Amino acid sequence: MTEIRTKAQAHLVPHFTRGEAWLGDDLLVIERGEGSYVWDAEGNEYLDGLSGLFCTNIGHGRSDLTAVAAKQMDKLAFSPNWSFAHPSSVEAASLIASVAPGDLNRVFFVNSGSEAVESALKFARCYHLANGAESRHKVIARRWAYHGTTLGALTVTGIPNFRDPFEPMLGRFVCHVDNTLGCSGSDVAASELPCVTAVEEAILAEGPEAVAMVIAEPVQNGRGALVPPDGYWQELRRICDKYGVLLCADEVINSFGRLGHWFGSERFGVVPDMITFAKGVTSAYVPLGGLLVRDSLVERVWDSPAAMFVHGATFGGHPVSTAVAVANITAMREERVLDRVLANEDRLKNGLHALMDSHRCVKDVRGAGYFCAVELMRDSVAGVDLTDAEFAELLPGGLLERFVRETRVLVRPDSRGAAMLAIAPPLVADATVIDDLLERVDQVLNRVGGWLKAST
Repeated sequence: MTEIRTKAQAHLVPHFTRGEAWLGDDLLVIERGEGSYVWDAEGNEYLDGLSGLFCTNIGHGRSDLTAVAAKQMDKLAFSPNWSFAHPSSVEAASLIASVAPGDLNRVFFVNSGSEAVESALKFARCYHLANGAESRHKVIARRWAYHGTTLGALTVTGIPNFRDPFEPMLGRFVCHVDNTLGCSGSDVAASELPCVTAVEEAILAEGPEAVAMVIAEPVQNGRGALVPPDGYWQELRRICDKYGVLLCADEVINSFGRLGHWFGSERFGVVPDMITFAKGVTSAYVPLGGLLVRDSLVERVWDSPAAMFVHGATFGGHPVSTAVAVANITAMREERVLDRVLANEDRLKNGLHALMDSHRCVKDVRGAGYFCAVELMRDSVAGVDLTDAEFAELLPGGLLERFVRETRVLVRPDSRGAAMLAIAPPLVADATVIDDLLERVDQVLNRVGGWLKAST
C-alpha cells in the first residue's frame, strides 16, 4: 500500500482534489470491487454509496461485461465512425434509441458527459443555421447546475468556484436562471412558478431570435438532487415550443436507470429535443457518452447546405465501448434492474427522512430513484445554520470527508452551495444493501452531530 500510494503521489495528478489531501498519509487506493462494495489495497471494505461517481449502475465485478470487451478487442479493436460504421456502434445506437422517449432515435457517440454537452451546444447551432436563423446561439441554463468541465460545457455550468478561475476564457453566450430549489406551491399553477417564469423572462430578455436552446437536468445534481415541481418540465417544453428554442435534457447522471427509468425525462413525462448521456450507459466499465436527437432535427441538418453535423471525435462510438454498452443495457433489461430501483427508492428516501428526524444536524433530504442528497445544518430544532467557520472545517476535504472515510461508506461530501452528502448507490443494491447504507450514513451523521455539540 505504501509503495503504490507513493507512486500515486509522485506521478498521478488527481481530479478535483486538494493537494494536501492527495499528499496525506491516508490517501485511499481502491483495488477491487464486487456488487455494491469495493476494497482498498489493504483489504478494507467500503460500501460504494455513490456508484463510483453516479456511474457503476450495474455494480462492480461483472465478468460478463469484461468478457464482451475482450471479445470485441480480439475481433475489432478500433474503427472510427467517420464515413462508415461498425456493428457494435450500430447495435448500441439502435438499442439506445429503442429505450429513448418519443422520436429521439438518432445517437451521436462521444467519450464523456462534458463532450456530450459540447455536442448538444454545437448541434443546436447547426440546426438553427440549417433553418437560416444565424442569430440563434445563446443558451439558457440554471444556477448551480453542473454540465461539464471542458470550456464550452463549463460556460453552461452554473457553479461559481468551477467557473471562476477560467472566466476570461469562457464564452458569453449563456444566461443562468434560478433552479428549482424551493420553487413549489400546491396553490400556484406551474406556469406561474418563479423557476418557470425565469426561463421565459430570460428568453425574452436575450431576444427569442437569439436563443438556441434551454438545458437542464431532470433532477439537478448541483445543489443537491433537486427534484422539479409538478408541471415544471411540461412548462419548459411549452416555452421552448413557443419561441422556437430547442430543449435539451442533460441526463449524464439521470439516464440508464438512476431515476428508475431508462431516461429521467420519462419520469417527468416530457420528450425533449436532445438528451445528453454518459456514465451509466456502460456502467462506467469503459468510457462512453453521447447525444440523442429527434429524427426531424437531424434530417433538417442533413438537408441544409452544410449537409452534415460539423463535429466529430476520434473515439466517438469506439467498438469496445459500444459493445459494452450493448451488454450493459441488455443485462439491465434482463435482470429488471430498473424495477429494483422503483421497488426500493422509497426504502432509501424514507430511511434518509428517518435519519433527518433523528439528527438535528440534517436540514433536508431530497431526491428520486437512487439519487439523493442530505443537506446539513447546525441545529434543525433551533433553526440554526452552519457558521462560515464550521462550513470551512467540514468542507471541502475536511472533517466530513474524514467521517465518511472512517465509516467506510463512499458517499460524496459536497460543498456546492451548501454542506451536503450526495448518495447514489449502484442500481443493483437490494434492501439489505440499502439498510447497510442507511446504517453507515447514520454513523456519519452521529459523528457530525457529536462534533457540532462539542464545538458549542
